[in-house]
Amino acid sequence: MTAMRIRRARPDDASAVAGVRVRSWQAAFAGLLPRDYLDAMDPGREEPEWKTRIAEAQWPSSAVLVAETEVGIVGFSGFGASQEDPAVAEIGTLYAMPEVWSAGVGKQLMLATLAALRQADYTHATLWVLEDNERARRFYEASGWRADGNAVEDTTGGASLNKLRYRHPLG
Repeated sequence: MTAMRIRRARPDDASAVAGVRVRSWQAAFAGLLPRDYLDAMDPGREEPEWKTRIAEAQWPSSAVLVAETEVGIVGFSGFGASQEDPAVAEIGTLYAMPEVWSAGVGKQLMLATLAALRQADYTHATLWVLEDNERARRFYEASGWRADGNAVEDTTGGASLNKLRYRHPLG
């Protein structure tokens, strides 16, 4: 992969962000979520929500960051204050196109996201990951994240899934 830059998303990036989310879900969650649910995902339906989310971000406490190469946006992360504790950040999204998995996009997005969270003076960050998503869990653990013992059951697309909360100190 050639040069990549991480930057704050703009509302006109919403279409590309939605496209990355759909493609990454279809690849990463194959076998975890029902195929018909994944096949029905449509970036066009998600674009308005992403446009709003990007426009309403309050840098540096909340934002959507994009990873961009010469081919366009290939990954993104989104974060903000945790609903449980406003001193704790929550990374709600971190996705990359399957074609760039293992090329450093996720690592660079994670580093940029953690830097923004430190700039916003959060004390810790959390995120939720599917228990059965071993690839994502290995990625987070290699980036210094640790499961904190909290788990929830989530139903997506008719599938019952266990999600684990991971935590990362920011000090």
